[in-house]
Amino acid sequence: MHPEGLVRMANQIGEFFAAMPNREQALEGIATHLKKFWDPRMRRELLAHVDGQGSAGLQAIVAEAIQRHRALLG
Repeated sequence: MHPEGLVRMANQIGEFFAAMPNREQALEGIATHLKKFWDPRMRRELLAHVDGQGSAGLQAIVAEAIQRHRALLG
């Protein structure tokens, strides 16, 4: 899958969890969702995008979730 598609999907997940009143739970929810429902190859591609492009295209909450919970996603 192309990184642009992964970024778009990650941002959609972020939009859902951003509505939660507790930001810490939202960040954990994003990371947990990516871990549970994304194929390991998709997660690796997203992390490679972050490593190469920083948070380009990612919503702030998604970028923060990836940064804080990277060990869970890797």
